[in-house]
Amino acid sequence: MSKVLYMVIPCYNEEAVLPETSKQLREKLNKLIKNKKIDKKSRIMFVDDGSKDQTWTIIEELTKKDDIYAGVKLSRNRGHQNALLAGLMTAKEKADIVISMDADLQDDINVIDEMVAKNSEGYEIVYGVRSNRKKDTFFKRFTAQGFYRLMTMLGVDIVYNHADCRLMSKPALEALSNYKEVNLFLRGLVPLVGYKSTICYYERNVRFAGESKYPLKKMLTFAFDGITSFSIKPLSMILGLGLLILLISIIIMIYSLVVKLLGETVPGWTFITISIWFIGGLQMISIGVIGEYIGKIYYETKQRPRYIIEKVIDK
Repeated sequence: MSKVLYMVIPCYNEEAVLPETSKQLREKLNKLIKNKKIDKKSRIMFVDDGSKDQTWTIIEELTKKDDIYAGVKLSRNRGHQNALLAGLMTAKEKADIVISMDADLQDDINVIDEMVAKNSEGYEIVYGVRSNRKKDTFFKRFTAQGFYRLMTMLGVDIVYNHADCRLMSKPALEALSNYKEVNLFLRGLVPLVGYKSTICYYERNVRFAGESKYPLKKMLTFAFDGITSFSIKPLSMILGLGLLILLISIIIMIYSLVVKLLGETVPGWTFITISIWFIGGLQMISIGVIGEYIGKIYYETKQRPRYIIEKVIDK
């Protein structure tokens, strides 16, 4: 028996790319339906994350023209991860399997066929992983690979070169719904769900149209959120660094006492000044890292909703 597949596509100011994205995904799903790989009740669900352009208007027009399209409108912009979660949680009520992708067509839609096939083999979660980063700039490739290595080093269970292109079954989504944290980092959260999983490799394309929604500042913030949401090792590193500096200061103190007892005068203003500035800077960084963790605790204790859905169109 064919399963109902829902495609969840988060959108923020994607009016330039939506017509082409909707066209390509419609052709793909209709082909899968025709070949009886998925049920005819399968849908393409666009999630509007409080866009300021005509994104929602386009989504509404699509749902009027063809029942294969569905739409979810958030009350305001809540960020990519929250918009994605909103779509996943809405889709799981009607779908047997859900595949998430970005709206910019950088994820190869042909990987959908392989993901569906892997699910038929018994895999509950299928990760879409980039086969290479040849199309990235040197800076983006270097920072992205450094991020994944750092996350692994910090003990975070994360799939290398995987973004948010993945298939999840209904049981996996039900399990994911039990995670209530406000600081969302789905790339780290989904592996915690468990279940039988596998990987599908694909070559990532350049953005079809429009501008990237992840400039450098946002990428750095996203990376730091991921680290502080899934690892307390930075706190342990601060403790270790503090102990190291304490050891160095004891050595310096002993050295200074020996020099004084020998009656030697050693000019040390430069050394003292550098030490003060170094330790002062280190203290500020340490306080900042600790503050990030306290801030996350602050947001979690408020238990505010991660998103508010204003409207759902799903015929």
